[in-house]
Amino acid sequence: MLVVWLPIFLISLLPEPHRARFLHPVFRTWMGVYMPLIFCPVFRKGKEHFKKGENYVVIINHNSLMDIPVSSPWIPGPNKTLAKKEMARIPLFGIIYKTGSILVDRKNEASRRSSFSKMQETLDQGTNLCLYPEGTRNKTSQPMQQFFDGAFTTAIKAQKPLIPGVIFNTKKALPADKNFWARPAPIRIHFLEPIPTKGLTLSDVAELKARVHTIMETYYTTHNI
Repeated sequence: MLVVWLPIFLISLLPEPHRARFLHPVFRTWMGVYMPLIFCPVFRKGKEHFKKGENYVVIINHNSLMDIPVSSPWIPGPNKTLAKKEMARIPLFGIIYKTGSILVDRKNEASRRSSFSKMQETLDQGTNLCLYPEGTRNKTSQPMQQFFDGAFTTAIKAQKPLIPGVIFNTKKALPADKNFWARPAPIRIHFLEPIPTKGLTLSDVAELKARVHTIMETYYTTHNI
């Protein structure tokens, strides 16, 4: 982290969308070295679903704190994620955390409203948006928790396609229900076919959310070996 801190700090001074464009290769290189060193190599599938000149709302299942450093660097192209404001207070790491994120205080209604505006701005600038529709890490015995509306509302408002991303094995490597415990495991992230939102309205949010949840849960269940 200390090796990449200075270049990330300098990148944090840039305006968007240049910040996201310069930041992504730094994250990708950092995690591309770090993850194999801790014996958790990342294997990606479905890169071809990202078309040149287009940007997407990428939605990822959430099992572990490891999901964010796995998903964001391996999404093809620059992206930003929605993240808890509290984590930005951590010394040194906080600079890295907020540089690649849209910060939100979930207990503050004004902050939540502002985060929606910032997500729309991100998409308007041509940057991908990476969201975790379960909201929190999945500590249940179910493959996936129920999804919140936010990611689907954002995609429909922007008329941007959704790309589901399914992560495997982060729950094994760094489980959410254990403290000070981790073990090596190969991590897989599979990006599925885009789901268009053109022509959809906010009245379609519930149907779209249920459809995507079924697709991702079915894929996770059948490929989680």
